[in-house]
Amino acid sequence: MNTDTVLYLSRKDVETVGLSMPEIIDALDSMFKEKGEGRVEMPPKPGIHTRKDAFIHAMPAYIPGLQSAGMKWVSGYPGNQKKKLPYISGLLILNDPDNGIPIAVMDATWLTAKRTGAATAVAAKYLARKDSSSVGILACGVQGRSNLEALSCVFALEKVKAFDIYPEVAEKFASEMTEAVQVEIEIVNNPMEAVAGLDIVVTSGPILKNPDPVIEAGWLAEGSFASPVDFDSYWKGDALRQADKLATDDISQMGYYREAGYFKDTPQPYADLGEISAGRKPARENAAERTICVNLGIALDDMATAIMIYKKAIKNGIGTRLSL
Repeated sequence: MNTDTVLYLSRKDVETVGLSMPEIIDALDSMFKEKGEGRVEMPPKPGIHTRKDAFIHAMPAYIPGLQSAGMKWVSGYPGNQKKKLPYISGLLILNDPDNGIPIAVMDATWLTAKRTGAATAVAAKYLARKDSSSVGILACGVQGRSNLEALSCVFALEKVKAFDIYPEVAEKFASEMTEAVQVEIEIVNNPMEAVAGLDIVVTSGPILKNPDPVIEAGWLAEGSFASPVDFDSYWKGDALRQADKLATDDISQMGYYREAGYFKDTPQPYADLGEISAGRKPARENAAERTICVNLGIALDDMATAIMIYKKAIKNGIGTRLSL
């Protein structure tokens, strides 16, 4: 091992590695089982907030079974969209778990998008009906894309409905993702049409501390599963309380966010995704249950994905060596 240099992977390098969505889904499923068995280390992510509804978070984690240790430094700025800048950006550092020396620094934009979609797919694997075939996407940005891509890897999709407050964004989403997932996408004119009667619903707008949610009780059908990637920004409390099972990817982290002023009207989760995937808490138990998993986006997702990117980059000679 060369301890005098660190491998730098740009966004282009990360994408060139060619890690597939099914590989990421499998890695996260394995990671959540490790989490459920208590074999990982991850503190709730601390952060700073330089603008209203903006954040810059530090996200450390260690997965002994994958020999993956490191931290992601990631920002989310809702105002960037008007500036034609990415909402999410960041860097990730991997360390050698045996000696702590940094081994890689990589762009985290692509990684964050893909692992977030993959986490929804893992949650849906356990909490959605196996025969789910229709999806509603509310907010058609990067996360709308990655979530639909991931769900198409797990379910045989036949119908997709998409809503965005900007019609041109929805049009572009439908044009690009119809080809990507080989399912015709219907653009709808209001949020309710992207929720009612659909098997799986994903909301992926900006995360807001004081949101003005629109999804009401009764919109999510019996037997459906929802993934609020944007916390509770789209969901009214009454709608969330209709869930027969409401889970999250990390209960401690949700508690941390509650103390910071988020989730004011959101029920306590019955389990986290690790407990469910490890069989310690029940997954879906019947076809009529409404189920919701509020994935907060955890550092373990990033470390499970980043170590695979690093190993493939080393194998294929991708990246630039920088002196330490």
